[in-house]
Amino acid sequence: MKKLLSFLKYSLLLALSALLMWYALKELDFEKMWAELRNADVLWVLVSVVMGAAAYFSRAYRWQMQIKPTGYHPSLRNTYNAMMVGYLANLVLPRMGELARCSVLKRTEGLPVDTGFGTVIAERVIDMVMLLFVLGLTFLVEFGRIQEFFLGLLTDRYNSLEQTVTSLYWLIGLLAALAVVLAATMLVFLKRLHRNSYFNKAVAFMKGVIKGIFSIGKVKNQGSFWGHTIFVWFMYYACAVVVFYALPSTSDLTWRAGLSVLVAGSLGMAAPVQGGVGVYHLVVQSTLLLYGVPKEAGMAYALLAHTSQTLLVVLMGVISFMATMLKRRNPVAQVAKTKVTADEIHR
Repeated sequence: MKKLLSFLKYSLLLALSALLMWYALKELDFEKMWAELRNADVLWVLVSVVMGAAAYFSRAYRWQMQIKPTGYHPSLRNTYNAMMVGYLANLVLPRMGELARCSVLKRTEGLPVDTGFGTVIAERVIDMVMLLFVLGLTFLVEFGRIQEFFLGLLTDRYNSLEQTVTSLYWLIGLLAALAVVLAATMLVFLKRLHRNSYFNKAVAFMKGVIKGIFSIGKVKNQGSFWGHTIFVWFMYYACAVVVFYALPSTSDLTWRAGLSVLVAGSLGMAAPVQGGVGVYHLVVQSTLLLYGVPKEAGMAYALLAHTSQTLLVVLMGVISFMATMLKRRNPVAQVAKTKVTADEIHR
């Protein structure tokens, strides 16, 4: 039954992705779009691919830095391979890549899945903070253009804003009440739950996750860690700008447009569909319309940027998957040796 539900879930997501892609393409003049793609300068696309690869290597090194404070010391090669296998898995099953890469690292380095998952959660929090920073910067430099767009969107689709806000308050109140009831129930049955093996396993798993999350604060070289974070996001931004030069219709866009496309593309890729297909193309095309880029040219840009990076993930992910499968299992974690004082033993 679970397999059937999982199959139906991902089939629906795939169908949604296809529907959005159809919606983005249905009103386009394919001859114009093909003309844009035919005149594309592939060299600029290849430059963006190299930048994307550099970002992945940097992310792998940063993830290794996150893991080390937990007491485990995976090699950079195995960390990178696990991460790329995770990204490859996300192209097939959305949101499964996070667990997949932790499972791979457990197999190759003995890192517990819960601890690895905690570091991934921390990584996602950092990405969210960086995205919010870029979003704020984009609003500052493109406030007029974005304000005009969103005001028009709100006017067209949300005429009864007061009613919507009231409904939102009711929903928040209901969720708060359910949280209180759940907490009270947990307190009443806490003693019984402690006797349950599944509950104890869940508690142990959450402890490992929390350990992984707080690993960021224990990273020794904070300057290097945040330097890699900035480098990764700068590469994402540079990829968006570089592909502008590949098409005649987008070659005159400024660095400000690059910020808008970076935000839109990041939000599109975060959608729970396979590889952001459909969502990414739709939001990037819509964003470029704000800068006077025709729909056909906007879609050509989205296709070039998304397809090139997706093929990069497939190539690097398949190589990493093969390298992982050829590597012998290492069930014993490489745990950092620590000295325990007599006082600590006494406590």
